[in-house]
Amino acid sequence: MGKSSQLPYLSRLPLLFLFLLQISTTWAASNSVYETFVQCLSDQTKQPDLISKIVYAQNNPSYTSVLQAYIRNAQFNTSSTPKPVIIVTPTNESHVPAAVVCSKKNGLQIRIRSGGHDYAGISYVSDVPFIILDMFNLRSITVDMNEQTAWVQTGATLGELYYSIWKKSKVHGFPAGVCPTVGVGGHVSGGGYGNMLRKHGLTTDNVVDARIVDVNGRILDKNSMGEDLFWAIRGGGGASFGVILAYKINLVSVPETISVFRAERTLEENATDIVYRWQQVAPTTDENLFMRMLIQPSTSKVNKGAKTIKATIIAEFLGKADDVVALLGKEFPELGLKKEDVKEMSWIDSVLWWNQNNGTPEFLLNRNPNSADYVRRKSDYVQTPIPKARLEWLWQRIIENGRPGMVFNPYGGKMNKIPITETAFAHRAGNLFKVQYSVTWEDGGIEAENNNTAQIRNLYRLMTPFVSKNPRSAYLNYRDLDIGISHSGSYAEGKVYGVKYFNQNFDRLVKVKTAVDPQNFFRNEQSIPTLSSK
Repeated sequence: MGKSSQLPYLSRLPLLFLFLLQISTTWAASNSVYETFVQCLSDQTKQPDLISKIVYAQNNPSYTSVLQAYIRNAQFNTSSTPKPVIIVTPTNESHVPAAVVCSKKNGLQIRIRSGGHDYAGISYVSDVPFIILDMFNLRSITVDMNEQTAWVQTGATLGELYYSIWKKSKVHGFPAGVCPTVGVGGHVSGGGYGNMLRKHGLTTDNVVDARIVDVNGRILDKNSMGEDLFWAIRGGGGASFGVILAYKINLVSVPETISVFRAERTLEENATDIVYRWQQVAPTTDENLFMRMLIQPSTSKVNKGAKTIKATIIAEFLGKADDVVALLGKEFPELGLKKEDVKEMSWIDSVLWWNQNNGTPEFLLNRNPNSADYVRRKSDYVQTPIPKARLEWLWQRIIENGRPGMVFNPYGGKMNKIPITETAFAHRAGNLFKVQYSVTWEDGGIEAENNNTAQIRNLYRLMTPFVSKNPRSAYLNYRDLDIGISHSGSYAEGKVYGVKYFNQNFDRLVKVKTAVDPQNFFRNEQSIPTLSSK
C-alpha cells in the first residue's frame, strides 16, 4: 500500500480516538453512578450483601436478559433503543422505597415495569438517564375466602391471580383482562377491563385498598394516603404518583357454568347486518353477556382470492347455553346462534378458552419471558351506532388500507351505573363501545415499521366521523404517544393527552399530582403534570 493511500485512514485516527474516549468516559460515568447508587441502597436497606443480587449495571452479564425478559413490544428491543443505567429487581417491598430515594439522590428518572405490556414501552424506555424498577419478583397473592378479597402484589400476572383464586374457590373470579401475562400493576392502575366488565365493572371498580411508595419513600395504605390519592390510582395510572406495591381487591361471584361461543361472518355472509345489529345489542343486552367483536381484512371463501371483511364475535355468558341461545334468539336473530355453537365450562376453563388453550390451569403460570411481537395499538370510543351505509364505505377503506383491524368492546351494564367521578377512569355511561385499533407484524425492519404505523394511523383517521368528539377520547392502557406527548412536564403539554384519557377528571388528577409529587419526580412522556408547571 502506498503512502498516499494511507492518508484517509490516518486522518480518521483522531476521530476514532475521540469516539473510544467517549465510550470510556460513558462507561466510567455509568460505573460511578452504579457504585453511588448501590452504596445508597445499602445504606437505606442495611442489606449490602443482597443489593448486588438485585441491582444490574450495564456491564453485568445478566443485564441484557433481565432487560429483555419483560419487553413485550419488539419495537423497543433494538440496539438503538435507549437503555437504563441500572435495573433494580426488588425481592422485598422495603427495597422499593430505597430505590425511590436513591434515584432522586442520583438524579435518575425512574421507570416502573410490572408486566411490560404497555404498547409505547414507557415503562422501560426513556430518553434521559433512568433506572428500571422491575417489579416481577414482587408477585405474592394472598386470597382470603372469608372476606372474599385478595392482596395482590403488582409484579404478579393476571394468570397467576386467576390461578390463585381458582385454587381457593371454583365459584369466584376477578374482572380483569384475558391475557394472562399482563402485570397487575399497570393493568389495575390504568383501568384494566375484561369480559366481565358489563357485570362487575373494571379492575379499579373492585379495588378496596392499596399500598404505594410515595416520592419521599413512605409506604402508604388507603387510610394514610388519603381519599384523593386512592381515587387517582384507580384509573389514573399509578406511575405518575408513586410506586404501587399491592392492591387489595374484592373477588366476584361466578356461576358454576359459563357459556362461550365464537361466530365468524364475512361480507358474503351478511357481516354488515351483523355488525350493524351488534352495535345496538351488545351494549344493551343482559349484563351477564359480553360480546367482543373483531373486524379484520380477510380473503373471501366464496370469491377465491378476493378481499373481504371478516367480523368475529367472541362471547362469554355468565350462565347456561340454553339461556344465552334464547336471549340472542330474541335480541339478535341475525346471528342465528344455536345451542351446538355454544360451549359450557367452568370459569377457569373459560379463561383458558379465551387464550385458545385446552390445557390445565397451570398454563396460566407461564410468564412467557422474552416473547415480543412488533405491535401498534390505538383506541377510540363510539357513542352512536355507525349507519349501515357508512359501514359499507368503511369496509372498502379498510380493505384498501392494508393489514390493521379493530376490536370492538361493548360497554353498558355496570359501566353505565358507576358515576364518571367515582374513580379516575372517566369513560362510563354514554359510550356504546371502545375501539382498539390493532396491527402486529414480524419483520423488524424500519420499512415494515413505517408501513404498519402509517396504515394504523390511516385507519384511525378514517374512523374520525364515527367516534367521540371534544375530546376524542382514548384508553390509557392502550398507551398511544400519537395523541400527545410531554417534553417539559408542563400542564399545557399534559392537557393535550390528559383530557383524552381522563376527560373531566383530568384537572382533579393534576391537583392530586401537585399535592403528592410537587417536583414532578414521577414522570414520563404521558404522565400527569403538576399545576406548578402550568
